[in-house]
Amino acid sequence: MVPLIIDCHGHYTTFPPAVGAWRQAQKSAFVDGLEFDAASPIDISDDELRESIEGAQLALQRERGIDLTIFSPRASWMEHHVGDQAVSLAWTRQQNDLIRRICDLFPTSFAPVAQLPQSPGADLTATVAELRRCVEELGFIGCNVNPDPSGGHFDGPPLWDPYWSPLWETMQELDVPGMIHVSGADNDYFHTTGSYYLSADTTAFMQALSSGFMRDYPGLRLIIPHGGGAVPYHWGRFAGMAQDKGWDLEGLMEQVYFDTCVYHQPGIDLLVDVIAPENILFGTEMIGAVRGKDARTDRYWDDTGYYIEHTDLPQAEKDLIYSGNAMRVFPRLAALLEDRSRAS
Repeated sequence: MVPLIIDCHGHYTTFPPAVGAWRQAQKSAFVDGLEFDAASPIDISDDELRESIEGAQLALQRERGIDLTIFSPRASWMEHHVGDQAVSLAWTRQQNDLIRRICDLFPTSFAPVAQLPQSPGADLTATVAELRRCVEELGFIGCNVNPDPSGGHFDGPPLWDPYWSPLWETMQELDVPGMIHVSGADNDYFHTTGSYYLSADTTAFMQALSSGFMRDYPGLRLIIPHGGGAVPYHWGRFAGMAQDKGWDLEGLMEQVYFDTCVYHQPGIDLLVDVIAPENILFGTEMIGAVRGKDARTDRYWDDTGYYIEHTDLPQAEKDLIYSGNAMRVFPRLAALLEDRSRAS
């Protein structure tokens, strides 16, 4: 049975202290030039993992009627700008293994999405290998792609550059989508969740629109989170530029999707008015950038299901946003749910 509500944008932000301690030890060892045992699993019991989820992420899912969350490591802690590719790979494998454990402990509530090892100046060999491991061996259904592993300096190859081809080809081969998602800002010019995330979302969309690179990968699908950055709210600018320049906006929107991580009613109203319902996936990003309640309503700002319910959309279009589009964009999700149904 297909879940009625699928949250496409969840991160493991409530992990036990041992995760942070391991990461800090790894970073310190790199800075000090010391050896570090990065292959040994982080010492966390299943009971500790359950406790970190049941009173937080899972409790809010149940409270809000969310049936399944597509779950990935904490985005701001990917920190691709820290260390080198070996550091990134070791940290990434630890994070992805934890996500696999969470999904095994709560198989009907979570589906796994991978962090990728990326590092400024490094090629994508390790990135592709980890994606294959996660999809082919661990049963992951998608990945997060950092378009700016520099941490806010934007000095790497843009998404249309041949540098990215091995990743796009592998994602297309494996039939998994990618969510465009930067990590923590290493540039004081940006606030990580307040400006860097939204800037990178908008920049990634503009790179795809102006270059048309996705035409070369017809099976590639990208999700632009946080409501698409600035895109829906300045749609006339992007549509007008596409018309003037001859860019294929209509074709791009056959491969690009936005989520609903927009934390007020007028923003959601505009999103669903401007963007076709077929291009919107339900998402909350709880427990994430905005964790408190709106004092005017006593509702959590990130309770995006409430906003969707209070739009003028017909139910059929709400159903597309809640689950229909996710099942189409994440085709491996159907098989995962079917396997779990048979097992139960």
